Amino acid sequence: MPRPTSVTALEDLDAHGLRVSDDMTVEVALAVMASARVEHLTVCDGDDQSTALITLVRLALLRDSSSYTDRIRLRDVKDGIPVPTASVP
Repeated sequence: MPRPTSVTALEDLDAHGLRVSDDMTVEVALAVMASARVEHLTVCDGDDQSTALITLVRLALLRDSSSYTDRIRLRDVKDGIPVPTASVP
């Protein structure tokens, strides 16, 4: 049975998971990950070159932090916006 294609994410033929544009917001990336049931995304620049691997855990930690806004894009996350680490009790 053929699988439907997505406009926002393309399956990487090299088995690196879903490839998404670095201008995607964190909220959209989390929705794509939930829909595709994947734990990470391969982030690509405007030339469709892989630039980072972003995990679900990292995005979830960022979303739950006090520094989060709905304007943060994946390029911001990979370029160094501090993502808090989970504290261990």
